[in-house]
Amino acid sequence: MAKILIVDNEEKFCKVVQAALNLEQLQSQYCTSGEQALQWLQEHSAEVVVTDLRMEGMDGLQLLEEIKARHPDIEVIIMTAYATQKTAVEALKKGAYDYLIKPFEMDELILRLHRIIQQKQILEENKRLKTAQSEPIFFRKIIGKSKKMQEIYRLIKKGSENDATTLIRGESGTGKELVAQAIHEASPRAHQPFVTVNCAALPENLLESELFGYEKGAFTGATQRRIGKFEQAAGGSIFLDEIGDMSLATQAKLLRVLQNKEIYRLGGNERILVDVRIIAATHQNLEQMVEEGQFRNDLYYRLNVFPIYLPPLRERKEDIPELVHHFLSQTAARGIDRQALAVLMDYDWPGNVRELQNAIERAAIVCDGIIRVEDLPLNIRSSRALSSASGKWFELPEEGIHLDEFEKELIRQALEKAGGNKTRAAELLGITRRRLYSMMERFGMKP
Repeated sequence: MAKILIVDNEEKFCKVVQAALNLEQLQSQYCTSGEQALQWLQEHSAEVVVTDLRMEGMDGLQLLEEIKARHPDIEVIIMTAYATQKTAVEALKKGAYDYLIKPFEMDELILRLHRIIQQKQILEENKRLKTAQSEPIFFRKIIGKSKKMQEIYRLIKKGSENDATTLIRGESGTGKELVAQAIHEASPRAHQPFVTVNCAALPENLLESELFGYEKGAFTGATQRRIGKFEQAAGGSIFLDEIGDMSLATQAKLLRVLQNKEIYRLGGNERILVDVRIIAATHQNLEQMVEEGQFRNDLYYRLNVFPIYLPPLRERKEDIPELVHHFLSQTAARGIDRQALAVLMDYDWPGNVRELQNAIERAAIVCDGIIRVEDLPLNIRSSRALSSASGKWFELPEEGIHLDEFEKELIRQALEKAGGNKTRAAELLGITRRRLYSMMERFGMKP
């Protein structure tokens, strides 16, 4: 299927453009008149039509109108050597995607074509996600179809088929608890309890009593016996999140559970056998902690029987559209436009899936039904312009920028960071206070 149709009275020019597109692996066909182009479109499909403005018979504007009336999904780029502001505005008003002035660099055309095709792919994915009737993933709460996530699903399935102690590794926000829960729910223990303990959220003395329980009188305030998490999880699974934060003393007691399947309540001498599947998780480098004496070597090997590493979101960006629409379905927003989705695809997500979810929930609150770029959190919007992680100055994106809007956005950010203090904002921008006021006046920004 040809994706691009070139229309120009000069066949030689059409062949030159077609050859350039072939080098970029862009399928194309050409016609030498507007009438021929319409006939061709009745029998074939295309994503983009690139047409000359002045042609014998049907001109480019007439062809544009006919294409938009018959094939509204096709984008049209107008080319002309006789450019005027009036014709450019007229073409854009009638639905042209862009307007190129001859002679132009072939790279200009190719850049625009790649941009259109990419945007169409995003829109098609949006439509597919909206019409999908079934869950987009094999496991209930985990979203993603990328190759890396398919490997995670395979490991979850393998892990659910046995009782091996599992260690889930990955950065914060990658969904380690969801994977633990998926393993439990796909296992024979699915109808038994799934108990979660966040080892980083409790101090050492409380974590121990939380895990193993205590007898009446074990310490001041222990007025009655309390059953610990291991006993609560009997027959099921216990998820020990952030196990790297567990103290060495508690690690020793956990090791006994793994070795002997038994616990002792605090203040008690009764040996209690526990039938529990242990799933642990951490974002820390346990190997380094073992070398530094912060984590027990024997416990590490006991936990690392069946390891699963969760990739960060920046390594599986192809899953972002699916994740976005999953989170959107939980809000009142009706959707997201393609520019905003493109910004989300560009961002590296140091906070991973959790950060993406928070960004969508926040944008859904401030938007007018459809999430647009201006509704996204400031740090995400700014990521295209400035790379704060690398300290590099602005790198011009392929699609270009609107310089005035960029300067205006920088001023707005500087004022926000400076808490409205003009002197400090000017310092942040490396300009004088007088120049800041002048720029604000030019952009119609209130002092």
